[in-house]
Amino acid sequence: MKVDNTSNEDDEEHPPGSRIPARMDQSLRRSTSPARHSSSSPRNSSGTGRPTRFSLGSGKHVSSTSSLNGWLSGLLFDPRRTSKGKRKAWYRRKMTIGLALLIGVFFLMNWLMLSSIQDSGRSRGGIKFRFLKANSSTVSIREELQKLGRGKKPQKTIYARLLAKAAHALAEGQNKPEPKDLWMEPYLRASSWTPCAHMRDWEPSEGSNGYIMVTANGGINQQRVAVCNAVAVARLLNATLVLPKFMYSSVWTDTSQFGDIYQEEHFINYLNPDIRIVKELPKELQSLDLEAIGSVVTDVDVVKEAKPSFYLKHILPILHLNRVIHFVGFGNRLASDPVPSHLQRLRCRCNFHALKFVPKIQEAGALLIQRMRQNDTGLGHLDHYLVGPFAKSEVKGQKNRAAKKSRYLALHLRFEIDMVAHSLCEYGGGEEERRELESYRAIHFPALMELKKLNKLPSSAALRPEGLCPLMPEETVLMLAALGFNRQTHIFLAGAHIYGGKSRLAALTTLFPNLVTKENLLSPTEIQPFVNFSSQLAALDFIVCTAADVFAMTDSGSQFSSLVAGYRIYYGGGKMPTIRPNKRRLADIFVKNNTIEWKVFEQRVRKAVRQNKRVFSRPVGRSVYRYPRCSECMCNMEEFLLGESNLHL
Repeated sequence: MKVDNTSNEDDEEHPPGSRIPARMDQSLRRSTSPARHSSSSPRNSSGTGRPTRFSLGSGKHVSSTSSLNGWLSGLLFDPRRTSKGKRKAWYRRKMTIGLALLIGVFFLMNWLMLSSIQDSGRSRGGIKFRFLKANSSTVSIREELQKLGRGKKPQKTIYARLLAKAAHALAEGQNKPEPKDLWMEPYLRASSWTPCAHMRDWEPSEGSNGYIMVTANGGINQQRVAVCNAVAVARLLNATLVLPKFMYSSVWTDTSQFGDIYQEEHFINYLNPDIRIVKELPKELQSLDLEAIGSVVTDVDVVKEAKPSFYLKHILPILHLNRVIHFVGFGNRLASDPVPSHLQRLRCRCNFHALKFVPKIQEAGALLIQRMRQNDTGLGHLDHYLVGPFAKSEVKGQKNRAAKKSRYLALHLRFEIDMVAHSLCEYGGGEEERRELESYRAIHFPALMELKKLNKLPSSAALRPEGLCPLMPEETVLMLAALGFNRQTHIFLAGAHIYGGKSRLAALTTLFPNLVTKENLLSPTEIQPFVNFSSQLAALDFIVCTAADVFAMTDSGSQFSSLVAGYRIYYGGGKMPTIRPNKRRLADIFVKNNTIEWKVFEQRVRKAVRQNKRVFSRPVGRSVYRYPRCSECMCNMEEFLLGESNLHL
């Protein structure tokens, strides 16, 4: 029996407010119990001089190399005149010494960069990076790793050899151009799809059959899907939708309601030609005991991915009888297919047009985008759709002309403890890691533990080749380096609570020091209104990831990544590339990490990623929120022009 963790539509990132035990690296061998790790930004150490945004810390190594090269040149080409025989002997000696020193410098440079990843306790000059925020200061990775490991033992990694090669490739390629298609869609066909879910060809629904209430569970991504599915069901049943509510969860610890995240008036008014929406039940229905009269419908009562026929057969009679029905949970309770085309279009209209973030979130999101672009005032393709009026250019006359803006990559690293534990995979942490993940499963995934006791679950060795294990941060950094992103690339990291904490991110932050999070970009005052609201924090991540020049996901089953990718397809005009790694193909490449050469590794990774960038219509049974390229949501100009030409024949 195989557990497929890559296609779960319910998958949610772990909430920033939840308590997550930090993974203790095997090499640290602490005698104490695992500590809790925080999602807050690292404490900045004092820096000298005025800090610059996204500055690199490799200057010392570069200048040292230049000095050594000059010194070597002096040794190899000394102008002293000697007799012919002596001159030849002297030249051979100096050539031998020079070559030996050159080789020594090569290995020294590799060691210096790799040691930033592997060595948390040795005394050395660490690579430094700076956060992009007003009160930023230089932070030494060496110091951060020492705090985590307490200087006892060097941190080890499964991919030490490949990381060393990646470090050398990045150091060598600092002044080389990146691959031409790295920041663009490789296929022209992507630009032939344009948004058209806003088009309507029906009369408004009267909503005369009763009222539908929805209390959606999960995080912001699952709730968003539930809201749009509820809109479609309301139209299907000719019912009036009461403004959705969000369920409080002890896991998510977020009291945010619909109006705290989305603009209520825009939602109601935009969908008014489709369905009737009210903010609350009529007074005569508010006093009803809905549970007593059988009007409360939970996820236990509705099969997952239920077809429209289910609602017509089982829900509509209750609505006729009691005039009101209350869906509690409603997580993925409407199938992707078969659904009438006008309802599919309504789902897209809800997701891509009706749900707009409130001004507070839009303003903070616009600030994050601006800082990721280093305060450039050029507008991105999706800025207007994401942050509304806050996307206005600050430069007079800039609005109507394209401006060159700083590019950035957004990365959703799906490596929180819930994902790691549920995957049943191993990540190099040995017995200590196994014990910690077993304890987490016993609390949060008891059904999984029962199956494991019965030996009905596959081993990590069987899961990894099938691409069923989440990409580790080390694997992610290798993928980005192989694709050709240079060391100066500005990277926004979405989410929080990476399993293993800062030590697990050491490879990523060392090889790509211009990596930041929303906590780094915003000042304490700016982020304070969102601190205790995980859904609102996730909304900020959604904005920055969706607006990015390139978005990279590490797990295609993540609902956050799926919604971001779908939004980029819908509004991107074929100019917003998304990296969707095929984990099965990558697993076949990573397994050769002890023997594969870097050039071969690069070629194979690039081929695997490019294959997943192919442009295709939504497969049957897949979500329109994830794959909006379908006739119900988008218009294909290529097909339209072909049809026009056929008419003239």
